[in-house]
Amino acid sequence: MATEPPQTRRRDRTHYLYIAVIAAVFLGCVVGFLAPEVAKELKPLGTGFVNLIKMMISPIIFCTIVLGVGSVTRAAKVGKVGGLAIGYFLVMSTVALVIGLVVGNILHPGDGLNLTESIAKSGQSQVKESESTTEFLLGIIPATLVSAFTEGEVLQTLLVALLAGFALQKLGTKGEPIRRGVEHIQRLVFRILAMIMWAAPVGAFGAIAAVVGETGWAALRSLAVIMVGFYLTCAIFVFVVLALMTWLIAKINLFSLLRYLGREFLLILSTSSSESALPRLIAKMEHLGVSKPVVGITVPTGYSFNLDGTAIYLTMASLFIAEALNAPLSVGEQISLLVFMIIASKGAAGVTGAGLATLAGGLSSHRPELVDGVGFIVGIDRFMSEARALTNFAGNAVATVLIGTWTSEIDREQVHEVLAGRQPFDEATLLDEHGEDTQPVATKESS
Repeated sequence: MATEPPQTRRRDRTHYLYIAVIAAVFLGCVVGFLAPEVAKELKPLGTGFVNLIKMMISPIIFCTIVLGVGSVTRAAKVGKVGGLAIGYFLVMSTVALVIGLVVGNILHPGDGLNLTESIAKSGQSQVKESESTTEFLLGIIPATLVSAFTEGEVLQTLLVALLAGFALQKLGTKGEPIRRGVEHIQRLVFRILAMIMWAAPVGAFGAIAAVVGETGWAALRSLAVIMVGFYLTCAIFVFVVLALMTWLIAKINLFSLLRYLGREFLLILSTSSSESALPRLIAKMEHLGVSKPVVGITVPTGYSFNLDGTAIYLTMASLFIAEALNAPLSVGEQISLLVFMIIASKGAAGVTGAGLATLAGGLSSHRPELVDGVGFIVGIDRFMSEARALTNFAGNAVATVLIGTWTSEIDREQVHEVLAGRQPFDEATLLDEHGEDTQPVATKESS
């Protein structure tokens, strides 16, 4: 049978959605400046949208990992991918932390601010108490098998999904009906997510309007050095470090990969949360040509263990607070703090504001008198979260490609076709079906 002509393909209307998001962000800024009191009341719109996205994270991670692990015939492959991923995450987090320290020492971002005690303590109540390493590790184990889903804990869901995936693997052919059932649930979950995404303009408008209305220009001016320095540092990490690794190891142009993920970056920019794009990253990495097991293990794990942007933020923010309070850190204290942050950053979730708790934990363990200064940075944390989330997302996308390359679990021909635009991503289903016989190829391919 001849391939269905291109003109009969369903038209992709999702580009209107992302145009609407851009317009909503601009409108939110205008409202925030012109009517700040009104803008502050719009915050629930942004909070509601992010909560809608977050409620989908656990089922998506569960389905993806169960299908990825359950479809692997040898458990050794999962162990190899997982071990390689953790090792890579550890090295890259260390590199990001070191870059943050170096740039922070060059810029001296908090020098001359001379924060008063009242300013330092303002907003400190917004910072959650940080947890110890032991509490973090024990927290990975859910209270019940289903509580991981009801409490929205990513690492708990990851543990349950891995156990279910290995169990499904052990069942062999008897587990095939279960595997197909999970596939159907995954289709349902992604369809719900696609529906939720149409609320993105409303959520972006509310979130941007509220933060501009609360902060205004004053905080931006007083903290311009730390913000600009942080953004530049993140840019150096992405466009130098990650770009070199992507080209040297995977022979892929980073800019082509980032262009392919353009809509996800726009979504992150509007919500200030890399978790909002996690489901789409899973789907797009599979469509790019990386195998399901590698994607299913690397992406969710990376969202808790490969937070490069958060690592840079932790070191630069620590130096900023220390200098702003006229109590700069010595070289020895910086190195000690670096070691702590390498471990602590693994527990920082990829959601807005999560870095504050880890930052407070690091300072309290080394220089308790500096913890009060965390409250001062809360005012611009929303703006810092933009670069933090974008860097985290880029780091995890690159990590997935690199680990797929190292394990030979990537379809090079598919990568070339996708990045060249000849294999467009199916925005209607958010599912990769280029290798299945259940859907006509014409629904995915251009002429």
